[in-house]
Amino acid sequence: MTEKNGLVAGIEAGGTKFICAVADGEGAVLELARIATRTPEETFRDVRDFFAGASAAHGPVAGAGVASFGPLDLRPGSPNYGHLTTTPKPGWQGFDIGGAVRETLGAPVRIDTDVNCAARAEGMAGAARGLSHFAYMTVGTGIGVGVFSAGDSVRGAGHTEIGHMRVPRAAGDERFPGVCPYHGDCVEGLASGPAMAERWGSPAEELPDDHDGWRIEAFYIGTLCANLTFALRPERIILGGGVFQRASLYERVRTAYRAAAAGYALSEIEQDTESFLASPGLTQEPPGLVGALLLGKRAAESIRGG
Repeated sequence: MTEKNGLVAGIEAGGTKFICAVADGEGAVLELARIATRTPEETFRDVRDFFAGASAAHGPVAGAGVASFGPLDLRPGSPNYGHLTTTPKPGWQGFDIGGAVRETLGAPVRIDTDVNCAARAEGMAGAARGLSHFAYMTVGTGIGVGVFSAGDSVRGAGHTEIGHMRVPRAAGDERFPGVCPYHGDCVEGLASGPAMAERWGSPAEELPDDHDGWRIEAFYIGTLCANLTFALRPERIILGGGVFQRASLYERVRTAYRAAAAGYALSEIEQDTESFLASPGLTQEPPGLVGALLLGKRAAESIRGG
């Protein structure tokens, strides 16, 4: 890419689809494609075709950002940096997704988890704008939590996997084994979209508002939010993902959160559950893709000493 063209690439790499985009330096998307996730070889064949066409139409990119499903090796200096690790997605375990994007685009790449990228986007232009310490939780095919502090996602020996924590069982849900292939009844195994479908025999979107499944769902998510509050003291927890398309779930989760927290050591910020447990501010573009484009801009700036 030339300095003058200023384009960046972003990829939200999900378990069911890849969303690929090219944007200008201000983040305006110029071209976008949704590609079904199949094997790495099949998926990246279509990814390469998309970016080849976009490059011919708009010019080469200066940098790329990837918001990927995980788990990922994100340890700086690791020989496996940018590789998927123990993902249950067939055929993808050990795949060098960061390297594949770098090879495809011939540009510097930065990579993070999809939920960390969503948190980055919400912090820049969404419901966490102006905050320095917050969390973004997505509840859908899986449950992930991105924690953002002092301008970057929080990680150490690895990135957070808060969706795989365990919480007490909801009343009446003691017999459901959970669907997580690693832990069974972690929060993801009990409260993800697939867990709801397995437990009730219907996807979450087909359950009526008065179905008891929503009480159970709210208990798990509200309890996890209380754990996040006590462990990390975020200024806000943003709740998104496909399961939260059911708008009534927000108030149920706030009620469950208040019960789980029991008023202990809560600041005024944390007691104001309407603001503290918030819906996403970004609704037009997928927040993971927006975060990937922000990472792409940082990757481009890195080669200019920015």
